[in-house]
Amino acid sequence: MAEVRRIADRARAQLGFGGDRVDEPARVSDLGLRPARRLAPPAHLEPLCHDDPYERAAHAMGKSYKDVVRGFRGEIVHPPDLVVFPRDDNEIARVLEWSARTDVAVVPYGGGTSVVGGVEPLVDEDAYRGTVSLDLRHVSGVAEVDRTSSAARIRAGTLLPEVEAELRPSGLSLRHYPQSYTFATVGGCLATRAAGHYATGATRIDDCVESLRAVTPGGVWESRRLPGSGAGPSPDRMLLGSEGTLGVITEAWLRVRSRPVYRASTAVEFATFAQGARAVRTIVQVGLRPAQCRLLDAGESALSGAGDGASSVLLLGFESAHLPQEAELERAVRCCLDLGGRPAGAPRVRGPHLAGPASPPTRPGAEARWRDGFLAAPYLRDVLVAAGVLVETFETAVTWNHFADFVSEVERETRKAASEVYGTAAVHRRLTHVYPDGAAVYFTVLAPARAGSEIAQWDDVKTAVSEVLLREGGTITHHHAVGREHRPWYDRQRPDPFATALRAAKQALDPHAILNPGVLLDAHSARTAAGATPPRD
Repeated sequence: MAEVRRIADRARAQLGFGGDRVDEPARVSDLGLRPARRLAPPAHLEPLCHDDPYERAAHAMGKSYKDVVRGFRGEIVHPPDLVVFPRDDNEIARVLEWSARTDVAVVPYGGGTSVVGGVEPLVDEDAYRGTVSLDLRHVSGVAEVDRTSSAARIRAGTLLPEVEAELRPSGLSLRHYPQSYTFATVGGCLATRAAGHYATGATRIDDCVESLRAVTPGGVWESRRLPGSGAGPSPDRMLLGSEGTLGVITEAWLRVRSRPVYRASTAVEFATFAQGARAVRTIVQVGLRPAQCRLLDAGESALSGAGDGASSVLLLGFESAHLPQEAELERAVRCCLDLGGRPAGAPRVRGPHLAGPASPPTRPGAEARWRDGFLAAPYLRDVLVAAGVLVETFETAVTWNHFADFVSEVERETRKAASEVYGTAAVHRRLTHVYPDGAAVYFTVLAPARAGSEIAQWDDVKTAVSEVLLREGGTITHHHAVGREHRPWYDRQRPDPFATALRAAKQALDPHAILNPGVLLDAHSARTAAGATPPRD
């Protein structure tokens, strides 16, 4: 706790606000979890099932600000009644068959890193006899590597660091690094359409998919492994982003690539965020595809350590397994200089073509300081929550023709809403993923939270920001999925005929609506259509 207090004190000094104490998280023994409802799984499933307080508490929430606050307070409101650890498709199918037969809701669980309420067993207790968290950690491992096609068959419960470790002897990489990398699983990334931290190219998990396999209450869903196909609507696209509502993804053939050995990176400063955004748009529209193209406004650059807070900072980086990248970096920097940018340090170049190792700068460069901050951010967020500071991000995407007005309006409304709720607030912006036709932008809010009212305060700001995102033409989420937190705005974003089609697919695959009820779709209509009746005690 001494280190936590030291970090909290430093953060308070930099932000100018925060509580006067650092909370300690509740102990499992002090949680007072509600008793588990007796579900009585069949004998062949009993060895897979656990109802001890630790497992139930650990599977009760994800990792959002709201979840962290409740975790510190020991407010575990919706613990699952059972946590089940299947080892293969057959055991998953048996769990689904038993659950459908006995009106038990099933919430698939990967790494538990959802920040939108996607893994919380929050279901209508009058409609279900109980809830099961289906943890896929034992459905793991790289099952097969096809070097000729540059692809690998990977089981859904495999943690991303384990994927990299198992691919490394082959000289290959999945190259998917979300901020939750340490704890994220392949299946979780697929079910939520996750994006890694690479800014362009195949940064989304969608782009890596050759084929998917899932177990549904209606049978096994496995698509044909192909490099591409025009044969009707894609079965893979339907599972991507389905968040465990249509079936349990169990494995996938994913495109992998040779590990990069050539790298070139630098940082460029801009007087304004808008000026930097114009440079980013130019870079991607002339055909350059940097691995790193992250634009931080002045406040975000200071917060992350990439800058001194006087300018916006663009972090640029190129990498390749086959070719030196200096020329690509030089072209991108030239675009920046033509639009008013100025170098923020000497480029850093690495690769086997160099006569010797690249000379490191006398102090870490902006990109290295940002990378350290990026990896530490989830842990720092928890410390700030303990210190009484709200830390929340809102991510979205918009096309370039609306970008400038969109960012200005969302920042203004976010600052207004946060200030009304908290009295004072800092709002920062950054571009994380860039496309020739638009960009994904993050808004970070930091504010002094009022002890005991954190959730209500968060709800007010979340609602205000989500309203302005949709009103101004953005998406409710670029890659954090829908879960339960984004449902009201997702319902308004999607076309009504698509919602009708999705409900029909849900009814066909999961007629008893046992899979993650309330996520993407209301469970009531599906259960009513299937003729299900509320359980009776």
